[in-house]
Amino acid sequence: MSDEHKHGPTQGKTTCLEIFCIQPGIPFDHAFSDLSVLLGCVAHFTTEAEMEGDLMAGSAARILSGLAKGLIDDMELGLNRSK
Repeated sequence: MSDEHKHGPTQGKTTCLEIFCIQPGIPFDHAFSDLSVLLGCVAHFTTEAEMEGDLMAGSAARILSGLAKGLIDDMELGLNRSK
């Protein structure tokens, strides 16, 4: 990642699903990598839920998408802080 694309770390101010919170100080590239994995899991579980009628996969997709949203929101706070 070039210097012009480096951003601040996570801020640790975002809660997810009322019981999880993002840890402060996670480097942007690490958080972005974890976000990519979360969204890949959401896509997989959503497909399983739709194609197989798997309610557990649907619930997992809902929970993981909430975590991904929390991570995105906290990363945005880090981006805004580094400007």
